[in-house]
Amino acid sequence: MPSQVRVAAVSKVAVAELDGDVQQSLNRALRLAGNIEDLNTAKRSVVIKVGVFDPKAEHHATVGVVDAIIHSFNRAPRIYLAESDNYKGKGSVRLEKWKTLFSERVAPFNLSEDTDTREFDIADEKIGLSHILFKPNVFVSTHVLRQYDRGSILKNLLGLIPDRKKVRFHKKLETTLLDLYEAVGGIDLAVLDGTYTYPIVTPTGAPNRIETNVILVGRDAVAVEAVGAALVDMDPEKVPVIKEAVKRGLGEGDVNKIEVLGASLGSLRERFHMLGKASEKKSKSGNR
Repeated sequence: MPSQVRVAAVSKVAVAELDGDVQQSLNRALRLAGNIEDLNTAKRSVVIKVGVFDPKAEHHATVGVVDAIIHSFNRAPRIYLAESDNYKGKGSVRLEKWKTLFSERVAPFNLSEDTDTREFDIADEKIGLSHILFKPNVFVSTHVLRQYDRGSILKNLLGLIPDRKKVRFHKKLETTLLDLYEAVGGIDLAVLDGTYTYPIVTPTGAPNRIETNVILVGRDAVAVEAVGAALVDMDPEKVPVIKEAVKRGLGEGDVNKIEVLGASLGSLRERFHMLGKASEKKSKSGNR
């Protein structure tokens, strides 16, 4: 049976500007969103699911943000940076993006190489999931802020599936992602890295990015996904994975019912628009 997913009575999402010191910005966001004292203990190891599809692209959480997450869990005895194999290559190779953070306490973990697994029904398939993903371990999902109707924080869960042929799940993506969410007992902390925002993904897979310098944090991953979508001018209630998560009672998808703390979404949207126009103008002038 899937682990019990707990949903807060009132969902809080903190939005903080990255104003030079990433650690201070994340700490500020964590204070606004509520403390993580129950997560940051000497009795609980932490699994940080990073999302890196292609090691040649910079479409993933920055080293600075992942480092700040690690230091926020200063009491944890062990921290795993987790990824799995895909058709672009081995998870262990893609995790090299964060190799400067590896230490005796912080270790890369390839989910595809774990033989100690628990089997779950995921989108009508029997899938063995790595033992490190389950409680009492703390599960953190971090990905980039992007204008993508398939999600970011929640889409990151597809990487929990250990085999390389994950593309088959795209036809039933929402079911797959939320079956995985329920199987591991939910996401304990969601960190949406908006150092850069990715508004467009080109046909070649190389994303156009805009430097936006914000970070979104919350204990309700669905709410973080929803606020992130709203920030990049998407309607969260029309994003399929958010809609389905709300139906399952896994989190809040209505931004009007989420307590958004810190930086103003309205002012950030306005700033993002200005940056986007400036980037577009620069791109057009460069192509002449």
